[in-house]
Amino acid sequence: MQLIAVDYTSENAKKEFVESLRETGFGVLKNHPIQQSVVTDIYAAWQAFFDSEEKHKYVYNKGTQDGFFPQSVSETAKGFTKKDIKEYFHFYPWGQCPDHLRQQLADYYKAANDLARELLSWIEEYSPEDVSKHYSQPLSKMIEQSDQTLLRVLHYPPLSGDEEPDAIRAAAHEDINLITILPAANEPGLQVQLKDGTWLDVPCDFGNLVVNIGDMLQEASGGHFPSTSHRVINPEDADMTKSRISLPLFLHPRPDVQLSERHTAGSYLQERLKELGVI
Repeated sequence: MQLIAVDYTSENAKKEFVESLRETGFGVLKNHPIQQSVVTDIYAAWQAFFDSEEKHKYVYNKGTQDGFFPQSVSETAKGFTKKDIKEYFHFYPWGQCPDHLRQQLADYYKAANDLARELLSWIEEYSPEDVSKHYSQPLSKMIEQSDQTLLRVLHYPPLSGDEEPDAIRAAAHEDINLITILPAANEPGLQVQLKDGTWLDVPCDFGNLVVNIGDMLQEASGGHFPSTSHRVINPEDADMTKSRISLPLFLHPRPDVQLSERHTAGSYLQERLKELGVI
């Protein structure tokens, strides 16, 4: 089995994309509206930021979770004991950000949010009636005026070969939010776990857009759309001396949105952040 990139411009795009999400928790789009040159420029600008000492001026605020997270406080995936080999910056339009990088990220944030809203409407359109009847409101409405949607600029530093045993760039995990939108990174390594437990490489062709289901959509759909485990492995065939930059946008509903009888988006997020050890 392999993940096939769906042509965003094709007449069957909606159906094929949602079928892929239903089957694997992941979908890959090509010929989508996000310009590759914009992504490339962001990668270059933020590589310079992570290579500089300036990053330490923007250490994250624990209460609001915006700013720079050094490797020393990097996430430990649920069920794992080793921290991931990564550092990252959390961007919210209302949060801290270097002035010379803010507009670039703000423009991308808006464009990616607009596309995400459209993709959520595709998912809703192709949700069976017995699933969609449980949505407390249209999926695309859940993210309107949400200040929780997070753009994360991730930096996986070059590997020296003397990393802790079993530590990898991002251990197997599921995302917390509704859906995640991720431009293909500048280096391979992203894998998704299939139902039989095997790991499948996610196509990393530069220009593709990778979309995956998060726990909140799994919760809201009663498990119809699966939030599948994924990881970023240390590359065996790629150049380990190269950094890897990636740019996931985590689509979060407003905290008051009812996901299910047992959870609002706010209560669900707090529970998961405590499990991750970042609050």
